Amino acid sequence: MSGLIIAAPASGSGKTTITLGLLHALTRRGLPIRSAKSGPDYIDPAFHAAATGTPCLNLDAWAMSPARIRSLAAGPAPLIIEGAMGLFDGAPPDNQGSSAHLARILGLPVVLVIDAARMSGSVAALAEGFARHDPQVHVAGVILNNIGSPRHAAMLRRALTPTGLAIFGEVPRSPGLSHPSRHLGLVQAQERGDLAQYLARAADIADSHLDIDALLALMAAAPTLAHTTTARARPPAQRIAIARDAAFAFTYPHLLRDWRDAGAELQFFSPLANDPAPAADLIYLPGGYPELHAGQIAAASIFMQSLKIAAQTTPIYGECGGYMVLGQSLTDAQGVTHKMADLLPLDTSMAQPKLHLGYRQLDSYYGPFPGPWRGHEFHYAVTTRAEGPPLFSARDAEGNQLPRMGLRQGHVCGSFAHLIDQRGD
Repeated sequence: MSGLIIAAPASGSGKTTITLGLLHALTRRGLPIRSAKSGPDYIDPAFHAAATGTPCLNLDAWAMSPARIRSLAAGPAPLIIEGAMGLFDGAPPDNQGSSAHLARILGLPVVLVIDAARMSGSVAALAEGFARHDPQVHVAGVILNNIGSPRHAAMLRRALTPTGLAIFGEVPRSPGLSHPSRHLGLVQAQERGDLAQYLARAADIADSHLDIDALLALMAAAPTLAHTTTARARPPAQRIAIARDAAFAFTYPHLLRDWRDAGAELQFFSPLANDPAPAADLIYLPGGYPELHAGQIAAASIFMQSLKIAAQTTPIYGECGGYMVLGQSLTDAQGVTHKMADLLPLDTSMAQPKLHLGYRQLDSYYGPFPGPWRGHEFHYAVTTRAEGPPLFSARDAEGNQLPRMGLRQGHVCGSFAHLIDQRGD
């Protein structure tokens, strides 16, 4: 495997747009390319997949073992990994799971995207500080983003010359390439009607302002990573029915691949289209944005009735947004309360949102996903009522005990945790 990691000193530096532009530019040239995203993220990988036409991996250095990461990353085509947050930002107490942690595991070079809009000579101190901070992380060079003018670019180049760091691109300010946002991050890829035009413009900018030949040479010079075999997540059932549409879009490709490789049969259906849940040994409602479609979900009588019938004999598991749908009610951001499946004694609300964020170490009391698991919690929903036995015991990234998570009732269970990988160390 050859490749590189595109990282940044901080969030908001433009690494997502630059990554997408590079991925789509290489794809337009007919070059085989793979992509990955560092950390627990569902939004950016969907944009990656649209840019390349192939699924995007999640590589999480906190939730996954080094052997698991190397096994997922190995492959014949070059791998471009988009980092998360700042290069050295990870989980406490020692920043495990950071992009730098991933770079150490894979031995890949890092290209640092610097938002240079409000700096000139200081860019050298910033870039050199990141390059020298960890001798095990090879920062090969920088991409200068948000350049104001040719004069501004020349000032930055002069400042960086003594550092010896390569400059792989100088990207002018392009305000039209920013993503629209909402309460839980960026708008999803499938919700952008201008997605093809957006990717084409990002690729045009990459072609014009990145040194793509130098980036390809950097990737080719990276150490080859041999394919390894490692433990995979066990399928929770033989036949798995999975909700998939704009309201239930958050599934990790590596888990689905694990289940398929182990012989499980996966069948997808759309609650928003009022599809009934197919006959299966497990019905899985993943996360997403059900609060944005709560009225449509509440009115999906065929889907709701199929859940009620299945719950009498079939395990049903809801994750984050799917967990909310299994409750009795969901109150949206406008304060309107919608009746949900009423399969768990749970009421949730987005009327007064509160951020719940962090890695989770999980052990289940019951259900289709026996622990130990590592996962992630990221939602703004507030639980206004939850009664009954919990599903998971939980600890944070530092091992501190947290309140128990989720609920179970009969064959139905769920929680706000997104499961990433089975790992107990």
